[in-house]
Amino acid sequence: MTALTILMLASAYIAGSISSAILVSKIFYLPDPRMHGSGNPGATNVLRLGGKLPAISVLVFDILKGTVPVWFSYYLGFSPIELGLVAIMSCLGHIFPLFFGFKGGKAVATAFGAMLPIGLELAGALIVCWALLVFVTGYSSLAAITAVSLSPLVTYLIKPEYTVPVLMLATLIVLRHKDNIIRLLRGQESKIWDKNKRTNAPN
Repeated sequence: MTALTILMLASAYIAGSISSAILVSKIFYLPDPRMHGSGNPGATNVLRLGGKLPAISVLVFDILKGTVPVWFSYYLGFSPIELGLVAIMSCLGHIFPLFFGFKGGKAVATAFGAMLPIGLELAGALIVCWALLVFVTGYSSLAAITAVSLSPLVTYLIKPEYTVPVLMLATLIVLRHKDNIIRLLRGQESKIWDKNKRTNAPN
């Protein structure tokens, strides 16, 4: 592993550690998302606590945290596996943020952003899958888990050389949602429009 690769991995982790949910909540004078609603510092919880504009702001920033490091690494000539590691470091920064006590969100938006450079086909498929399941079931967590789980298959169909890194990223995100999976199986998971409910929603 070269010094440049190590530098990009560290940079991706630091970028991921910037918690937009906490910062946006402060800007909009909203409660700390770690202490209110679901307790998860992510776009879904900010939507519950403050509405669409703050939530969209969080979503866009979290997506960029994944997209920018991967795009930059791509243009530096990184291999698919190295790009996968950069994407994972961005998500790990979001999940375990250096600047916020290592207590972060679920990294769904950041993982989506990291997958964007692979192609609009993958991005479109994930958005449609997520939106359809949210509309039908109301469960953001179920939609996120399903969309992320399908991403390696979609990647294999459009750009097979990136299947392994996407599989690595998808595995991390699904494991991060283990508590959501348990609640879904028990029928205890909250829906996206539920307010002030103390469960861990996805980001």
